[in-house]
Amino acid sequence: MNAPFKLRPYQQDAVDATLNHFRKSDESAVIVLPTGAGKSLVIAELARLARRKILVLTHVKELVEQNHAKYESYGLEGGVFSAGLKRKERHHQVTFASVQSVSANLDQFRDEYSLLIIDECHRVSGEETSQYQRIIELLREQNDSLKVLGLTATPYRLAMGWIYRYHYRGFVRGEDDKPFQHCIYELPLSYMINRGYLTQPELVNAAVAQYDFSALPQDRFGEYAEKDVNQLLSKHKRVTRAITEQVMELAADRQGVMIFAATVEHAREITGYLPEHETALVTGATDLKDRDLLIRRFKQRELKYLVNVSVLTTGFDAPHVDFIAILRPTQSASLYQQIVGRGLRLDEGKRDCLVIDYAGNHVNLHHPEVGEPKPNPDSEPVQVFCPGCGFANIFWGKADDDGRVIEHYGRRCQGLLETLVGDESVGGNGRPQQCDYRFRFKECPHCGAENDIAARNCHLCQKAIIDPDDQLRDALKLKDAMVIRCAGISLGADGSKLRITYHGEDGEELNESFDFSKSGQRTVFNRIFGRRFADGQAPKVFSSADTVLECQALLPAPDFVIARKQKHYWQVQERVFDYRGSFRKAY
Repeated sequence: MNAPFKLRPYQQDAVDATLNHFRKSDESAVIVLPTGAGKSLVIAELARLARRKILVLTHVKELVEQNHAKYESYGLEGGVFSAGLKRKERHHQVTFASVQSVSANLDQFRDEYSLLIIDECHRVSGEETSQYQRIIELLREQNDSLKVLGLTATPYRLAMGWIYRYHYRGFVRGEDDKPFQHCIYELPLSYMINRGYLTQPELVNAAVAQYDFSALPQDRFGEYAEKDVNQLLSKHKRVTRAITEQVMELAADRQGVMIFAATVEHAREITGYLPEHETALVTGATDLKDRDLLIRRFKQRELKYLVNVSVLTTGFDAPHVDFIAILRPTQSASLYQQIVGRGLRLDEGKRDCLVIDYAGNHVNLHHPEVGEPKPNPDSEPVQVFCPGCGFANIFWGKADDDGRVIEHYGRRCQGLLETLVGDESVGGNGRPQQCDYRFRFKECPHCGAENDIAARNCHLCQKAIIDPDDQLRDALKLKDAMVIRCAGISLGADGSKLRITYHGEDGEELNESFDFSKSGQRTVFNRIFGRRFADGQAPKVFSSADTVLECQALLPAPDFVIARKQKHYWQVQERVFDYRGSFRKAY
């Protein structure tokens, strides 16, 4: 039967990318489409084209229902397996299910499925005991060629970063194991907005007041304890009232307002300041029937304000929403994008969506950089070209007024090498290899190979690499050793000899020299300093002491220097670069 919907060009591209990938590979894949891009239509088209059994998973009943409805609009019949929808059908070719219901009834899913589609797949963790992973493992037992496809607007998780490893545009996202192997199609939010598929977000700085959550302790995911947040907010009731009054003032000519609160207590306080007959409060504790009624009244515009705490970030679709007020802190770029995405759907008469962040989250909506934690508040994404393969990496760093990179915090090139037939750059499993150029590295003392700065064993010879903490600890035990926290270096030259002075933060100094008339000493200097020149962006081979002096500003300084006492002087033995251990570095 012909489809009742004509897919937009990018939706068709996403479908084609999926078919092309799974014709060549059984490795898991991700499609990235912004909120409002119509992922349910892509799912429906893939299910329509399928000839064998498919399971479509998501985490909330609203999305189960939405995806199922789009599929049935093709005139096809699919099953629903969701306790929340009071349906447990699993004998259709295509089944739309909630992950919780399938996980609780694994014995009923021992059929052979050819494809597993996971909507909102950024919720899939790498934990083997998670609900998603247990389902994937079960389905793979029945079919070792199972295809797994994820769809999401936000392909990253706190503490993990990107949820996939390889990107189809030829780069790598990190070195750790990821829940998915390949990103096979991605559409940026700006594409959707510029072409009129989504509403323009009007991002405005809070004019009245902001909360300052920066002093609160964070957990390993960068989030705050509810108790600490409540304690802070209880001291700023005037701020909350002033914010709420401004929201009401700005909402005078707005259709639907969603307010994202930090805690339940905070949400109740906000609700108390809003007009009662126009306001609904939804939390995780709200009775499901009451919640459905309140959401329905909001969608029908009987209510203007919808206050919620962490429950309406995905699976919620109210196109008339044109004002998003964020009163909660988050370090999650994914959550931030999901929140703003609630207001970006098109609706008749809707000209834009006002977005005000009262919590000082400072997330870049269009280009969230989440591969690594932001090293300091001054960092920004900078472009760093790889001297090895020429790939344009994006790392955290700092640039001058002319856009030149002053420093960056990248470790390894993210580029993928060209995959040519018979080329050694293609691994034995058929995957392209990541460029092995490292901007920061630990040198193996056994074979000289460059390794990641956190590596315990050499990737080439597999031998143990001395841990910098062990080096420092052992040196500190010795009476004839000196360890300084290096705050910087200074250089001088006398003919062919280059003198380096290492300055400790407490005023100590250590000296060493390299005679550039001797090839052995030139080689040692270039291996230590030349390779790391300009944060590894432009490694140099220096031939004279004078050429080093000419560009000494870009010469790297070690974090620690270890020296041993000789008869009348201290001899530098080790220089520790790019240190990430438990000892404090120089301020």
